[in-house]
Amino acid sequence: MLSPTGGTPQAPTRVLVIDDEPQIVRALVINLKARKYEVDAAHDGATALELAATRHPDVVVLDLGLPDMDGVEVIRGLRGWTRVPILVLSARHSSDEKVEALDAGADDYVTKPFGMDELLARLRAAVRRAEPTGGGEDDVMVETGEFTVDLAAKKVNRGGRDVRLTPTEWHLLEVLVRNTGRLVSQKQLLQEVWGPSYGTETNYLRVYMAQLRRKLEADPSHPKHFITEPGMGYRFEK
Repeated sequence: MLSPTGGTPQAPTRVLVIDDEPQIVRALVINLKARKYEVDAAHDGATALELAATRHPDVVVLDLGLPDMDGVEVIRGLRGWTRVPILVLSARHSSDEKVEALDAGADDYVTKPFGMDELLARLRAAVRRAEPTGGGEDDVMVETGEFTVDLAAKKVNRGGRDVRLTPTEWHLLEVLVRNTGRLVSQKQLLQEVWGPSYGTETNYLRVYMAQLRRKLEADPSHPKHFITEPGMGYRFEK
């Protein structure tokens, strides 16, 4: 695979598929390999965590219903040491279960049964969000009373210590910070962070805003910097 500039070849994107249904794993492996992805597969949580540590995937596709542990435990295990994008694949339809998976650190949620084209589009979007972007001339340092955001270095510092953000948390923060003081609509945030096919998944925003507040606000229950405009969107204030 050539780089976008046509120069040095890039390493293929490596996907870790975690699902205990052999036919789903087989379908995913066939479709991903046909599109030049490298694929590892695990049928239970313990094997998945071991493969993630040894193979260093670029993106994880995870079913929540595993035989040895709940998929949410796998997400928490991965989030203890890696920011790799995690795409949840599940037959669980309830909003609470989706929120639990997102709150544990998942980046997106696809409900079974799913269309392969939709899944692959969401997987590509998750990989894009995790890729480093070139700095622009408008890169800035934003300082508040509690934390500092360095857009060029893609770093957040609070109390002299770097704050670990997932790629999705960072992308959401970046969009808000670049629009400091301005209302950013729910639809705009969803489309800028997750992609153009998103617009109604407002529970994603609630979960991720709560995570940013928990990591960065002095009092997350009374935020000063990440302001909700009910029914409209969100605003970042210094």
